[in-house]
Amino acid sequence: MALCYVLINVELGFEEKVVKNVSDIPNVKECHRVYGVYDIIAKVGADSLDELKQSVTSKIRRLEGVRSTLTTIVIE
Repeated sequence: MALCYVLINVELGFEEKVVKNVSDIPNVKECHRVYGVYDIIAKVGADSLDELKQSVTSKIRRLEGVRSTLTTIVIE
């Protein structure tokens, strides 16, 4: 299983909406608001790196209110 953490910056006022929309994505295992440089952190898991990439690039990054992301892929 491929696993990554996605750190997300959002536009002001979009925090709750983005958390809800990210949480609804099938491969997202956890999603939380955080304090600091980033606004949200999401744990994403998939059967392959390609599927993981699709979840991040085609689903999370295209959500309304998402300004930028930083993806960290877990190594075993």
